[in-house]
Amino acid sequence: MTLDPKGRTSPGFERHAFICGHTRAEGAARPSCEPKGSIDLMRALKMNIREAGIKNVRVQKSGCLDHCEYGPTCVVYPEGTWYGLTDDGTIQALLHHLKTGEVDDSMTLKMDE
Repeated sequence: MTLDPKGRTSPGFERHAFICGHTRAEGAARPSCEPKGSIDLMRALKMNIREAGIKNVRVQKSGCLDHCEYGPTCVVYPEGTWYGLTDDGTIQALLHHLKTGEVDDSMTLKMDE
């Protein structure tokens, strides 16, 4: 058995965030998250996680999460909590969730807004 280069003893993460990185063709009937800055947002989120010393969390780009109208969108597992990352407050709530596991329901994605 080989040693994990990151020192992990088991697979997986406490929390795993997927940020939509999908791009639709220009003129498509629906918007997409990448033109709304999702990739830059993902990079900034990763940097904030490293700087805060948050461990056992993974943030990565996903394909289409099918809620681009509310995007950039993000889903965090294992909880299955959705965010529309449209302002700094929501981004801070996501960081808090990744750090502590606590979810501020007022900041999660609402389909009727």
